[in-house]
Order: sequence, then C-alpha cells, then structure tokens
Amino acid sequence: MGTFQVNIVVGDLYGERYEAMDTLVDTGSTYSTLPGSVLRRLGVPADRQVEFELADGRIVKHDVGQTRVRIDGQSNIVPVVFADEGSEPLLGAVTLEIFLLTVDPVRQRLVPVRGLLMALARKPTV
Repeated sequence: MGTFQVNIVVGDLYGERYEAMDTLVDTGSTYSTLPGSVLRRLGVPADRQVEFELADGRIVKHDVGQTRVRIDGQSNIVPVVFADEGSEPLLGAVTLEIFLLTVDPVRQRLVPVRGLLMALARKPTV
C-alpha cells in the first residue's frame, strides 16, 4: 500500500486557535502524532504518558492529550501524541475511526464509512 498525505486543521479544545498542517496517513499508528511544539503553542495540555512500540521494536514514552481536529469540514475531539521535533505529523487509526473514515490506497484519499452498532442488532428468534 502506498502512503499519502492529507491536510487537517488542529485546534485547542475550545476552538479558539487553529493551525493547518499536512499529515501522513498511517493506519499502523494507534493515535495521531503531531509536533509537541505545535500542540503546546495551541495550549493543548498533556494529560498522561503512554508507552508506544516503534516499527523497529523499541518502546518509547510520549505525552498524550486531547485536542480538536477538523478534516474536510468535520470537527471532533481526538487523542494526540506530543511528538518529538522533526517527527512527521501522522494521522492515526483512532482519529480515522472517530471521523468514520477509511483509506482508499489506490486513489490515495480518505473515504467516509458508516459506523457499526452490531451489538444493537436484533437476534433472530427461533
């Protein structure tokens, strides 16, 4: 599968300050990852530290917080990793799921999908 970038808008929780940025779509990353300096400039607080496994098997700890993200005009609060400076911004799987988006790798774009509520489906009666 190829990789591609999408433009997102990142803001503080209150929707008062925003910055646009290009992010690499990375379905192999759990959370979206943005430069810590950008998140701090927007006033996004870190609320916990989380361990992550890197592609090479190393384990690292990073601050994680919650922030507002806009993709194609839709806005949601998502978890975000405070990345080291110089790290490429990544759009991770949890953000894609929150926005009900999937990846079209051939056309290199994000595609809306329906949410699933399978537990609410009625069981057939016998």
